[in-house]
Amino acid sequence: MKETLGYISGILAILSAVPYIRNIFLLKTKPQRASWLIWSVLPSIAFFAQLSKGGTWSLLLTAGDLMTVLVIFILSIKYGVGGKTKLDIWALVGAGVGLLLWYITKEALAALLITIFVDFLGGMLTIIKTYKDPESETLITWMITGLAGFFGALSVWENNFSLLVFPIWICLINFSVAITILLGRRKLKLLQMKNLSQ
Repeated sequence: MKETLGYISGILAILSAVPYIRNIFLLKTKPQRASWLIWSVLPSIAFFAQLSKGGTWSLLLTAGDLMTVLVIFILSIKYGVGGKTKLDIWALVGAGVGLLLWYITKEALAALLITIFVDFLGGMLTIIKTYKDPESETLITWMITGLAGFFGALSVWENNFSLLVFPIWICLINFSVAITILLGRRKLKLLQMKNLSQ
């Protein structure tokens, strides 16, 4: 059962990128460059940290996430937005400090927690951008990746914080972006209705 859940998680992580990448080429989705730069480094750290703590099938989520994030980061260089604002620069500095702390600690659980903190910084940049421009993100991608995190957590099949924390985080951050897209769309719809009624 763990193996099946791990495969489902990894496959969902990879499949989630398909509509996102398609929408990048259609110029609908505009990835936040600083977020994807941060996210392109972190899954590799999470992968090796989980591996050192005995991760097996839950690693498929992290490996799938790493492959898709790298592709999207490369595309964001040409098709994305952001990366040069003060907030972007502070998030990148924070990510650098987090990586330095991970290097100093050399402890797998500390590395995972620092990775999640740095991932949070990248997530906040995308959430802020998405609320302002909800049509610049692909809702289905964030929902599928959130499900991938859910199945990744289930594939752990034991009460092991070190192995559960990253897939649970993937679930939470992706569903947070999906909710932000829905809230942003609702805000835009209300503004349009208000403008029409005037």
